[in-house]
Amino acid sequence: MNDIVIDYTNIFQEIIGEENGITEEAITALNNRAKDIHKDLVARRKSGDKPFYDLPYEMEKTNKLIRAAKQIQKQFTTFVVLGIGGSALGTTALLTALGHPIHNNLTSNKRNGACRLLVADNIDPDEFSALLSSLKISDTVFNVVSKSGSTAETMSQFMIVQKLLEKKLGEKWKKHIIVTTDANSGTLRNIADKFKLKSFVVPDAIGGRFTVLTPVCLLPAAAAGLDVIGLLKGAARMDKRCSKAEIRKNPAYLFASIHYLLDTTRGKKITVMLPYSYRLKDVSDWFRQLWAESLGKKVDVDGNHVHLGQTPVNALGATDQHSQIQLYVEGPFDKLVCFLETEKFNADVTIPEGFEDHPGISYLSGHTMANLLMTEKSGTEHALVINHRPNMTIRLPEVNANSVGQLLYMLEVSTAFAGGLYRVNAFDQPGVEFGKQYAYAVMGKQGFEKKKAEFEQTKLPPRKVL
Repeated sequence: MNDIVIDYTNIFQEIIGEENGITEEAITALNNRAKDIHKDLVARRKSGDKPFYDLPYEMEKTNKLIRAAKQIQKQFTTFVVLGIGGSALGTTALLTALGHPIHNNLTSNKRNGACRLLVADNIDPDEFSALLSSLKISDTVFNVVSKSGSTAETMSQFMIVQKLLEKKLGEKWKKHIIVTTDANSGTLRNIADKFKLKSFVVPDAIGGRFTVLTPVCLLPAAAAGLDVIGLLKGAARMDKRCSKAEIRKNPAYLFASIHYLLDTTRGKKITVMLPYSYRLKDVSDWFRQLWAESLGKKVDVDGNHVHLGQTPVNALGATDQHSQIQLYVEGPFDKLVCFLETEKFNADVTIPEGFEDHPGISYLSGHTMANLLMTEKSGTEHALVINHRPNMTIRLPEVNANSVGQLLYMLEVSTAFAGGLYRVNAFDQPGVEFGKQYAYAVMGKQGFEKKKAEFEQTKLPPRKVL
């Protein structure tokens, strides 16, 4: 079994200095707390409170889902996800990591009959109207994803799409809608039952940002022909590695502990996830929501106002060497950089011999693009070290379903454990609710009349514009 590994050499004081690095002793000192947090997480898992832990073992349900996806592939060439946040980011990460780099531009034959996979994760009217106008509606199925069934952005998309389908296809519109929502309750569940729409279930007690291994993301991934069984096997492998309470024997706990210590003792309030693999670029985008929404909290579990949480930033090597690295190497000492890299690319390109009379570029001859990319990663790593900037690397043997499953699951467990270290609830998002309630009230949702009155009575100063 090829495991992903964490290289955390460059976080220690002997490498980057006392002001910016931590010690082995600091990690060891967390072990007693780690045992208590581990015990709590294991108890919650056994009680069914945190069922995302059990998702890697849902093989029977996943095989049924794969069979459903194969039927979808026979009926449709394009699969469009209508969803936002956790209902979209995981799907995008899986497609980029495991699909052909130009999956949606390939012909059906070259996709082996798999669907094109598009994710409509915003309500910008220019973008959404352009998407709809580009589709051959008769060949398209829309997957509406919302656990609550009341997500304003997703449901507005659904209403537009439903009317478009009904106009063009009549009663056949129902065959072009698939719903992924709560098993028993919510507006979308009621609609699915009323119109007998094909539906899948978002498991109970799993928040949106932890749904990457549920039908929320696995159904579209399977429709696109991705190896979802391999994902679960990789996640199960990581689950076994995360079964130990000791930090240095548990990669998820180690990742979280490094971030926590550098944040709380060295002021590293920003964590940058920097993949040197295009296939992993959207994993960093997915992680950004996971870390920010889980750990950015006003109060701790005791009700104290703490206002804490690292700010996650996503970047891409080598692209962002030409936009962000200057800041990371010479700017404020407030960042931890976490590289993602692969030991083996799925393809490589050799730079040909030529331009011998131009030594400024001829030195590249005979090297490969993979060699150049990873050399640039090493250079960025070295620049951070000599400038006393903490950094670490998560290394995948290659980017495939098994290693990506390991990575995603490790980051989910890391987030749950980090919640224990920070003493916050990593599974709620109260800060998101105000914006939702404001939209509900202003747009006239029933039951929010009082909120609307409150908002309207709020006295705001005149806008200052130039």
